[in-house]
Amino acid sequence: MSALARKLLIAFATLGLAASTTATYVHYNLVKNPDYSSFCDINATVSCKAAYLSRYGSVAGVPVAVGGILFFAWVLLMLWGARGKSRIKDSAPAYIFAGSTLALAVVLYLAYASFFVLKEVCPLCVATYVAVIGVFVISGGASSVPMSTLPKRALRDVRVLVATPVSLAWGTTSFPREQIRPASIPVPALSTDQRSEFERWWDVQPQVNVPFQNEGAKVLIVEFADFQCPQCRVQYFALKPILDKYAAERPKDVKVILKQYPLNSDCNPHVPTKMHVAACDAAAAVVMARSKGLFETMQDWLFMHQEELSPTSVRGAAADVAKISDFDAQYPKAIQEVKTDAALGSALGVNSTPTFFINGKRIPGGGLPPQYFEAAIELELKKAK
Repeated sequence: MSALARKLLIAFATLGLAASTTATYVHYNLVKNPDYSSFCDINATVSCKAAYLSRYGSVAGVPVAVGGILFFAWVLLMLWGARGKSRIKDSAPAYIFAGSTLALAVVLYLAYASFFVLKEVCPLCVATYVAVIGVFVISGGASSVPMSTLPKRALRDVRVLVATPVSLAWGTTSFPREQIRPASIPVPALSTDQRSEFERWWDVQPQVNVPFQNEGAKVLIVEFADFQCPQCRVQYFALKPILDKYAAERPKDVKVILKQYPLNSDCNPHVPTKMHVAACDAAAAVVMARSKGLFETMQDWLFMHQEELSPTSVRGAAADVAKISDFDAQYPKAIQEVKTDAALGSALGVNSTPTFFINGKRIPGGGLPPQYFEAAIELELKKAK
């Protein structure tokens, strides 16, 4: 969220809170004294009294303006909790946008009732409508995380919120789930028929020239991946035991190269949209981590925490996990390498992630089940003999 967006949200929320608080005060006095006249009772058309004393002014005897106080106070508290380097900094605009969507529905109904049913204009009400619309528009533009991830993000963010006054607006003290590495599932052995059928299929797969040095390895595996791609995560954890086995037992025979193909047009012009908002930052973080000797550690962290990735969380992890203290300074050089990887992937026909090449043979459809992936490696090793 930019500094301007934050200032605008604070301004609109403050306007709404002031209008809602004043409206509650006026409503209270009208209930106590029906003859009370406020500053907003200007004439027969522009007046607060008719709106507040109508059936639309209260719910179960509670002034609707109280709801406005709670909503705008919640927005301000969310902004306060998301200040600085808070972990909820990226999520806060999305939470506010979700809340303001509901608030907008309420004020549109109340505006219809005021203008078309009561045929009155309530100045304080109009100020509240403007504030809600402003919060809705600004938070929608500032939100950078998929709305579908909010429920899971909320579990993580509650720990941050309960440590601040924002927790008063949430009313809960749940804790997030710990990040647990997916358990390794035993790989079933292929039957003789399955192995024979796969070998026939593998033999007819076309082979392309992948421009990487195998450095004497008999099998060169090249993967183009996106750290926010769910299938990349699945393949990473499914294949890790197999690749670790070859790294331990035959390190000179099997070489693995990871190349970046973020599904985000900011750093990959070969894709049409910004499907994954943190993909460029994640790819750059892994490139930077290589110089620290922490390439695999950074990669592992990103896949372990895939559901909570955002530009801010990636930068925080780069500092904590890979000891990168100057992320922004290194970013231009790192992202250029990412763009080079993406251009190469496009030239090789990569159009989805993950895409694997084993000795130049492309594996279609986002990868293979681990037993077949291992079978492909064994076939290539056998051919090399």
